[in-house]
Amino acid sequence: MRLSDPPARSYYAASAPAVQSVAPPRMPLEGEHRADVCVVGAGIAGLSTALHLAKRGYSVAVLEARHVGYGASGRSGGQTIFGLAASQQKLIGLVGRADAHRLFDLTVEALDLTQSLIREHAIDCDYRPNHLHVAIKARHQAELEAWWHELHDEYGYDSVHLLDRDALQAHVTSERYIGGLLDTRSGHLHPLKFTQGLAHAAETAGVRIFEDSPALEYHDGREVRVRTPRGELRAGHLVLCGNAYLGSLAPTLARRILGVGTYIIGTEPLDPQRARSLMPSNAAVSDINWVLDYFRLSADHRVLFGGRVSYSTVEPPRLAQSMRRRMLRVFPGLADIAVDYAWGGYVDITLSRATDFGRLAPNVYYMQGFSGHGMVLTALGGKLVAEALAGTVERFDVFARIPHRDFPGGPLFRRPSLVLAMMVYRLRDLL
Repeated sequence: MRLSDPPARSYYAASAPAVQSVAPPRMPLEGEHRADVCVVGAGIAGLSTALHLAKRGYSVAVLEARHVGYGASGRSGGQTIFGLAASQQKLIGLVGRADAHRLFDLTVEALDLTQSLIREHAIDCDYRPNHLHVAIKARHQAELEAWWHELHDEYGYDSVHLLDRDALQAHVTSERYIGGLLDTRSGHLHPLKFTQGLAHAAETAGVRIFEDSPALEYHDGREVRVRTPRGELRAGHLVLCGNAYLGSLAPTLARRILGVGTYIIGTEPLDPQRARSLMPSNAAVSDINWVLDYFRLSADHRVLFGGRVSYSTVEPPRLAQSMRRRMLRVFPGLADIAVDYAWGGYVDITLSRATDFGRLAPNVYYMQGFSGHGMVLTALGGKLVAEALAGTVERFDVFARIPHRDFPGGPLFRRPSLVLAMMVYRLRDLL
């Protein structure tokens, strides 16, 4: 079963150029087509895969059920950050210290790759440097201090700086936070503009993108056959990049991820000086609660404020009002500011919160389970798949060695059991 989307009025969709204005309309797949590689999903993962393969001389066709950037790639908080959602200590337990180090280094490479793609293809996506993790309570500040030591001492990552309450005021002027960890190598961008830019770059390199073309089923073998409502695509390789929206196309993968609803509001534009007074360094900000708040300024001086989660897939009632209350806990001075946009989407999480890469057959690759860290890891994943298809599998297999288990409870009970488990973490936040 495919996830249905909550009603959404996205600032990103309103502020990104219409697809029709930057490229010819992308038609559905009709009839029989062939390609060296078929990619399912026109988000960042799928488009990066297609672009990097096209650069290597492969003919690539992308099947998208809706339109470019429809899923998380076009709706997220837009934060470009290092690391996986799983902690490095958890990764050491899963794959050992050596591979945990390799994974960390690859996530840092992902930051550089995103900026390289923006420069190389002149993608206008409002990229800005700096990201902050912030502490609400003393326990959080102790966790950030331990994290700083781990990053410096264990991983040699010197782009992070520990801030006390006074130093934090140069980045976010809120009494809610007592300290933070500033990363000058991470940043934030307009996710839909970035995704559309990747699509344009891929098409310029020769990739064919078919919209309104959901992959209904596939048959692997020496040649992979993928059926859509109006046609069929035959290819030597298949790459599945649908994540939480892939549905029943690959049941083995569906059992290992859950789509979790998350939500964002966008305020009306602020006076530029007032906007900058809230976030003087224009950093993206995220607290470290389990159910976290994250926020940043848009290029036109709106506050984009995200948070809340729905593990049941039911959109919270009065979404804009409830999200506005969360924002006012951080910036009470915005009580006079209206909310222009409220939207949501699904993050695909794994049980361990580690990314899930692998193969379902020798010529069927997949990427999923980015668990909220997908803005840069998806682009890197596409590059690694291209390397693997071309015969260099070592870097892809660092991710593929991470073990994954199905969510417990089966189709009927896995979501209710997760809701109950998350109540425990929510209580921990409150206490």
